[in-house]
Amino acid sequence: MTNDLATRNKNLVLQGLAEFAEGSLDGMRALLDENFREHAPGNPAGRDAFIEFTANSPVATAKLDIKRVIADDDYVAVHYHLIPQHDARGAAVIDVWRLVDGLITEHWHVLQPVPDEEQIPNGMF
Repeated sequence: MTNDLATRNKNLVLQGLAEFAEGSLDGMRALLDENFREHAPGNPAGRDAFIEFTANSPVATAKLDIKRVIADDDYVAVHYHLIPQHDARGAAVIDVWRLVDGLITEHWHVLQPVPDEEQIPNGMF
């Protein structure tokens, strides 16, 4: 049985990430609630501050290689390989987004640099 809310939220997040990966901030602006709450250290809260911060960070020019997406009602978790320019190994990232009425209201993330292959015989992804 599929959960319509989870599916809708998953599709909204994936569409927003795709537009961001193409260099457009319009999708992010339309998807983030004005009073967006950020839980990741060093990232600002509030839609406009978060968009400006993200647009000027290395993630803006990085490749996002999505590995899996898990949706549960209001929450969407995205596990991906973040590959910044000039860093082929990049980082393993899990973003958790909370949506209310079709808008992202909160965000958490966990980021781990990808180590040398010999340190991870089973791979990071």
